[in-house]
Amino acid sequence: MTDAADRLFVNGEIHTLATPDETHEAVAVRDGEIVRLGPSREVRFLEGVDTEVIDLDGRVLLPGFVDAHTHLTTVGRSLVHVDLSAAGSPDEAVDLLERRADEVGGSTPDLDSLAGSGSPTGSDSPTDWVLGYGYDESTWDEDRYLTREDLDRVSTERPVAAFREDMHVAAVNGVVLDRFADELASVPDETVPTDGAGEPTGVLLESAIDPIYDAVEPGPVETRELVAAALDDCAAKGITGFHDMVRNSHAPRAYRDLDAAGELTARVRINYWSDHLDALREVGLPTNAGSDRVETGAIKSYTDGSLGGRTARLSEPYADAPDETGQWVVDPDELAETVADATAAGYQFTAHAIGDEAVDAVLDAYEEAAETDPGEARHRIEHVELADDAAIARLAETGVVASVQPNFLKWAAEDGLYEARLGAERTAATNRYRDMLDAGVRLAFGSDGMPMDPVLGVHHAVNAPVEAQRLTVTEALRAYTRGAAYAGFDEHRLGTVEPGKRADFAVLDASPWEEPSAIREIGVAMTVVDGEVVYDGR
Repeated sequence: MTDAADRLFVNGEIHTLATPDETHEAVAVRDGEIVRLGPSREVRFLEGVDTEVIDLDGRVLLPGFVDAHTHLTTVGRSLVHVDLSAAGSPDEAVDLLERRADEVGGSTPDLDSLAGSGSPTGSDSPTDWVLGYGYDESTWDEDRYLTREDLDRVSTERPVAAFREDMHVAAVNGVVLDRFADELASVPDETVPTDGAGEPTGVLLESAIDPIYDAVEPGPVETRELVAAALDDCAAKGITGFHDMVRNSHAPRAYRDLDAAGELTARVRINYWSDHLDALREVGLPTNAGSDRVETGAIKSYTDGSLGGRTARLSEPYADAPDETGQWVVDPDELAETVADATAAGYQFTAHAIGDEAVDAVLDAYEEAAETDPGEARHRIEHVELADDAAIARLAETGVVASVQPNFLKWAAEDGLYEARLGAERTAATNRYRDMLDAGVRLAFGSDGMPMDPVLGVHHAVNAPVEAQRLTVTEALRAYTRGAAYAGFDEHRLGTVEPGKRADFAVLDASPWEEPSAIREIGVAMTVVDGEVVYDGR
């Protein structure tokens, strides 16, 4: 006799995404595993005395979304501190920061106590700082970065910092510039822009931001709070798993503590920065080591910066800065050495590469390291915003995963950020998901936390401005489910709705196939992890 199911989801429109058009009406779950699909009347044969039956009432059930690239504590910070993505102008950003300054209150901090890792005020949290995250000047009529002049309006006594959504550009006030003068004097000149009088503008780029990151890095207690806030947000967005990019953070400890307590509401794959490689190797944490909920992922590195900061490495100059072609954050020779070391040790590797020169440099490093690969490395490139035909062909030939962010297509609209930085012709050649998929490239969708919202990402991929970027609804959903699962070696248990796989689901209020132009308006009704409902917004 067949055992009863723990939970049945009936009267729905279930898209397995295993094959393009396969749909069912109901799914049965036992011990966190999918055990049957079919019509509701047949699946209900598994209903027992203790079985919970959830009526989907016609809603669309999909595999749970897996975000292949995020920074979860940064997502948490925008929820706990100031979310500057809501600002429509520099003045609005300043207003939001001023409100936060009023909330922080208290006495003026001792500036000598502001430096340090995660505890600039001597407590677990940098409470004396006024911090904002996620501004995007390309959406403002006044298209410029925030500056010292702006943030001095917030406070001339407290340290104030505002981070652009790509985290490659920051703005700080005079208090911060004074306090970190020695540190900023030791970074490359081009990362600390100055005005006509030779004074720092308060804009910081790339490595110049590192001292600020170190100073505001939260301690263990605040990290746990940030993670909790972001996990709640993930659940409300249909996210059942994510790949977190981690460096000098207490987040891995928070994930493992939550996992041990049975309180972790999503699966986490931790991609550690390359400066953690020796430590991981010494403690015996290889790629894919861990529990059912928390795994060690890839070794992560950079090559270049961002298009927003004009630091992505291009083969041709920026359209709005004819003397600039971007920066190397990590030199190609150094990158190749690190890739070879990690590959020989059996680690998956992933590298941030946005400009076409950077993409080529990563592919060169992967091809050079292929001889030391002891198995299927499944290396990745993060972002791949500007890749030419030859690079796309190399991605397909080598099997390197393109871990990309469809929400970046918001910058590809007419008169958008890409057009300002690259011109119209190169804008049409950004984020070529259609061309990549047609060439046989493995696509994995993520968000980079800008914002962490798969439904929005699917919307942008389906409604992209040009054909070379545009995917069908099914293709976009697959990239955010099975494609992201593949990037994390999880395709055997995640990414589709099939018997034998884990019962991770996202339930949508409406079908994205019905009105593709309005996908972004679709709400998430329910999120399920291992058969347990972690969010119910019905």
